[in-house]
Formats: sequence, C-alpha cells, structure tokens
Amino acid sequence: MTARALSLEPSTAPPWRVRPVALCVVGVARLLAKLPPRRLRQVMETVRRGARPANEAETLRARNAVVAMSVPCAGPRCLQRSIATALLCRTRGAWPDWVTGVRTQPFRAHAWVEADGKPVGESTDEVRHFHILIRVPGRR
Repeated sequence: MTARALSLEPSTAPPWRVRPVALCVVGVARLLAKLPPRRLRQVMETVRRGARPANEAETLRARNAVVAMSVPCAGPRCLQRSIATALLCRTRGAWPDWVTGVRTQPFRAHAWVEADGKPVGESTDEVRHFHILIRVPGRR
C-alpha cells in the first residue's frame, strides 16, 4: 500500500453511496458522545460484538468520510469523530480499536481509533503521551 493511500485527505468527499451512512453515524456519534464514560463504553462494546478487526486502510477511509461530512468532526470534536469512525467501520462488519486517554502536562483528553496497532489519522508521537482510560479493541 502506498503512502498516498494511507494519508489523511479530509477535503476528498466520500463516494455518494457512503455519504448518507456517514451522516447518520456522525449524528449517532454526537448523541453517544454525551453519555457518561461508563455507559459509552458499554454501548461501544455492545456495538462491537460480532465484528472482525478493522485494518488500517478501511479505518482511514471511514475516518476520511466522517471528517469530510462533518465540520465539527474535522475540528476539535475528537470524541465524536472517533465514535463515528468506529461506527462507520462497523457498518461494514469491522471494528477498529476505539481508545480514549488523558495526559497531564498539559492536561488534555483525547479519543482516537487504532488499527493494526497504530493510531489512524493521528500523530503517533502525540498519542503515545496519553494514558489510556478506555479501550474497546477489535477482536483478535
């Protein structure tokens, strides 16, 4: 797979057949992001059931579709973006690792998705400074 195929391209609109699904999962993710962490984890674990692990390419395609269809997801709403990406992967029978974490210096909370053991669409150097609080992995 080429580096171009795995680059984040938020300006590229997804295919027409993907757009309605992407918009739906962005809306559902917005609602789920308001849940308390314990309940959100339960929901994500339930949704994950029966899914195969997502690979890096399909996770990146899902993340690009979410970012292209939602301005808030393209910006600061990492929790909504990560939930929507995981849900969009799930509509195709796959599940990436869904992860949330915090760092203390400076304090920040962050949510992201991983596939094949690597963060997708995120800087590996930045993500490694976060202490993982919740991980809902794809089944291995």
